Amino acid sequence: MKKKYMKTCLVILLAITTISAYADVLIDTPATTVSSLDSLYGEFPSYADNEVCFICHSGARYEYLNTETGKHYRRLMPNDKILSREIYYGSVHRNFSCTDCHSYDFNTFPHPAELIFEEHPACIDCHGGDESFAQYHFEEIEIEYQASVHYGHEGEGFSCWKCHDPHGYVPTVRTSDDMGEVVNFANDMCLSCHTNFDRYQLLTDHDELDIIQTHDWLPNQALHFTKVRCIECHTKINDTILVAHELLPKSEAVQRCTECHSQNSMLMATLYKFKSREQRESGFFNGIIINESYVIGANRNEYLNILSFILLAGTLFGIAIHLFFRITSSKKLKHES
Repeated sequence: MKKKYMKTCLVILLAITTISAYADVLIDTPATTVSSLDSLYGEFPSYADNEVCFICHSGARYEYLNTETGKHYRRLMPNDKILSREIYYGSVHRNFSCTDCHSYDFNTFPHPAELIFEEHPACIDCHGGDESFAQYHFEEIEIEYQASVHYGHEGEGFSCWKCHDPHGYVPTVRTSDDMGEVVNFANDMCLSCHTNFDRYQLLTDHDELDIIQTHDWLPNQALHFTKVRCIECHTKINDTILVAHELLPKSEAVQRCTECHSQNSMLMATLYKFKSREQRESGFFNGIIINESYVIGANRNEYLNILSFILLAGTLFGIAIHLFFRITSSKKLKHES
């Protein structure tokens, strides 16, 4: 009964986590009015140009005039074509115009039918070979990505965009001090396909995944899913890239608890690699981790370790003294008798 209850809770947790990443585009509400975001005009240089797109793509419905018949039409906007202004202007690409990435032909409405086959630019098309981005190692990320299991699905439509939505991507690992936010944002990318069978089948004919069953070997599943990213166990560690991109086959995923739950915890080379927060000065190993959570084995305390050895040695010494006197007194009694 307890196992069944835990499985139900985990399914609900995964569903909530996945839905949160797409909540803004699934809500059937009218588009945000331009007047409510007038302050953005002066802040973002392409805001006025982008309104040509947002006037339709920011809401669940759009209207257009048929110039041949003179009639006005209302249509529902497909969910995957709805974009929140707030999300876009909070993303890393907020200063770009829509047509910096999309064809200028989208300025024509109705859009030409052939634009449905538009090829999306890859991250490396803009970020590669640019010294201003050198610190992020995009070229090395590209090499890692090409060695990953995801790259094998490019023929079916997989690309950087599947994980890194350019309309809403935020580099939380570099910008957020909230480790919970970092973990949730990263795991949403994985769960958006791996817990959504319709999206999953766009790239593969494999059977539907059951994340809970696949990870049934993992103790305290809910705690692991909310405290560490999927990529901690499913990618190859890289010393220079902030976030590893070489997704490994499932047979090579980490399944040894001691990889994280030890003094040489791999979490220090992955999730907490470039954590700038100062370590606690209370004697804990891997002190950065304990600012967020206590990891058994990884967060042993140096002083407590010494104290435990002293107590153990004292106990053994006491037992030895006790045995010595017991043996001595026993021999003495036998001698007297």
